[in-house]
Amino acid sequence: MVTLNRLSVVDPEDRCPLLAEVESVQVSPGNHHHHQHSRKPGTRELLLSRTNNLALSLVLLVGCYSAVLIPELLPSNKLSSTEDSLTQRDLALLNRSASLLSGACQSDWCVSRLRSLACSPGLQDIPVFLQQAHRPVPWEHAPPLGLQGSEEPLVLALASIPKPGLPAHLAGRGGAGGCRRCVVVGSGGVLHGSHLGSHIDQYDIIIRMNNAPVSGFERDAGSRTTIRLMYPEGAPHSPREYLHTPLVGLVVFKSLDLDWLTSIITKQPLSFWSKLWFWREVVEDIPLDPGNFQILNPEILHRTGLALQSYTQQQRTMVPTLGASAVVMALQLCDQVSLAGFGYDLQQPGARLHYYESLRMDAIKAQVVHDVSAEKLFLRELVSAGAVSDLTGAL
Repeated sequence: MVTLNRLSVVDPEDRCPLLAEVESVQVSPGNHHHHQHSRKPGTRELLLSRTNNLALSLVLLVGCYSAVLIPELLPSNKLSSTEDSLTQRDLALLNRSASLLSGACQSDWCVSRLRSLACSPGLQDIPVFLQQAHRPVPWEHAPPLGLQGSEEPLVLALASIPKPGLPAHLAGRGGAGGCRRCVVVGSGGVLHGSHLGSHIDQYDIIIRMNNAPVSGFERDAGSRTTIRLMYPEGAPHSPREYLHTPLVGLVVFKSLDLDWLTSIITKQPLSFWSKLWFWREVVEDIPLDPGNFQILNPEILHRTGLALQSYTQQQRTMVPTLGASAVVMALQLCDQVSLAGFGYDLQQPGARLHYYESLRMDAIKAQVVHDVSAEKLFLRELVSAGAVSDLTGAL
């Protein structure tokens, strides 16, 4: 018989046992074979434990690799650190913008500098919104440069607006409202990553076009809107884009656009037949009161188009973009005008076309209605004359 005495290990420093004491165990010779045989189940359990540990390790290893690799393989909407960082040029533009805002507003700044341009007389003193249905002189042009042939829909549309015409608080540069600064926010990709949003929000009047979004793009495009110019197919579908928008100005490109406005204001739906004539699905409800709608004077588009004739070799009648038209509108409303998000660079076909989507510059070649090259020259001359300021530096 083998006798195992009591075993303990004590730390010599503090006299505390490091191993628990083991009671003496007596093993008789007769039981020795049985004792060895009884250890086999423990060996099997040990082997199973090792197998489980190996499997668990493999699972953890695969999980770690997945956590690292899968996010890199999947597309991400987050900007890379390179895209999100500001360059020296960006910082220079931000400093210049801040400098413009820190100075005092100067009355009639735009008008005084427009005089140096040949097209100056045609760009001044244009009524911004339509006020009466009957003109002393008939319209000379059909939409969008006039309203010839659209007189009846115009009467109905104006009748649905409580007070058609320019609201009193926007009337007259340097008038009762004091000197006013305006910014026209274009949709150009140059606005992406500009960090100009907080500067844009400081302007007295902020003009946007069509469905250029605010929600989700506040850092670069700002969060406020004073006037949104749009035609039916370009109207935002999201109700959020009309929040804090006191004025929507309809730009009439066809008679049906006036019917659409009347439908939006009166909440009377258009007929199924009328809807077929829009080239894109149009929004059927806008969460604004009737007094929040106006109709842009087509004369603004007409005179903008005449001004563009000096910058193109095309002989056809020029139909300006909403962006160029909005700049001319701003010249009627504001003492000082700034632009942000203007200037398409057709020499960079892979550049971002709009600040809010991944469409590239190549896509602009598909449109044949507007002459964006002529518009860039026109806007560049306004900037050179000091009539307007270019916040994003692409003109």
